[in-house]
Amino acid sequence: MAAEPVNLNEFQELARLALPKMYYDFYAGGAEDEHTLKENVEAFHRITFRPRILVDVSRIDLSTTILDYKISAPIIIAPTALHKLANPEGEVATARAAASCNTIMVLSFTSSSTIEEVAASSNAVRFYQLYVFKKRDITATLVQRAERNGFKALVLTVDTPRLGRREADIKNKMITPPLKNLEGLLSTKVSSDTGSNFEADANETMDASLSWKDLEWLRSITNLPILIKGILTREDAIKAVEVGVAGIIVSNHGARQLDYSPATISALEEVVHAVKGRVPILMDGGVRRGTDVFKALALGAQAVLIGRPVVYGLAAKGEYGVRRVIEMLKDEFELTMALTGCPSVKHITRKHVRTEHERIHSML
Repeated sequence: MAAEPVNLNEFQELARLALPKMYYDFYAGGAEDEHTLKENVEAFHRITFRPRILVDVSRIDLSTTILDYKISAPIIIAPTALHKLANPEGEVATARAAASCNTIMVLSFTSSSTIEEVAASSNAVRFYQLYVFKKRDITATLVQRAERNGFKALVLTVDTPRLGRREADIKNKMITPPLKNLEGLLSTKVSSDTGSNFEADANETMDASLSWKDLEWLRSITNLPILIKGILTREDAIKAVEVGVAGIIVSNHGARQLDYSPATISALEEVVHAVKGRVPILMDGGVRRGTDVFKALALGAQAVLIGRPVVYGLAAKGEYGVRRVIEMLKDEFELTMALTGCPSVKHITRKHVRTEHERIHSML
């Protein structure tokens, strides 16, 4: 029997062996040259620690709160598409794993289980990821269903006026199953002879005219807090705070949209400085180690979201695999906190890390 994985990269390899190539490529791939895909991970490698010694770390508290919800560690499940391609139980298995790890799951708009199925799977805090459609009433219906089923916040993804060019999906002629949450709301079949039907579906339904004023419309139809996902610049961060969002997720869509956009860990501080603590900031993209979680918090994030590793855990070992992925990250994060002299997340400061920019500057 194969040895149990000891880190997240080994889960990725198990997933590659378990999945059909088309599905593995769909999960693993990025836009165009995949420069940003690599950079999301590698930018973390260029940040080093300034560990403090002789601090009492006999007890470590990983817990934190996001929008007043207490979670066991600052590690949240990011919205990722179509979990049933990885495992027949799909998002229901992921939701149960999140609940047992006492963390928040953001259910993807492109999930292969319905809002209702996920809500019934376990008692936990969940957020719902939203895109705004050309047909606004579809978006409104999804918001109402999320509210009715006890979801606690909306995560509006704003970096997708059109779908990025994911060449592996085009080459593989990636065919995705109909989106369960849209049954009865939209024709869920779009024929495309020229590549991926996922791309054709998205471009048929996404509203490329979406702009800041549409956030007012969204706020007018719901009392749920809205987090905005897909911000990479100071200018947009300031604007987001002005329009009244409850939080910001620094994200480049897992490097699946605009290639050569910055690695999210490299863009994080610009956003943090612009927001000045007015709303919580989270980030996703490239988190593969507990050390990465620590680095993100040191640079001003309140939590990280993990996407691909969750899907790899699910593909390799189902619900147990997702649980192991979260537990591994938590264990590594706890060890990092001990070795840097931080007994709780509020002890993690900017002075615990040195970025590449600072290292170069110190040599001048």
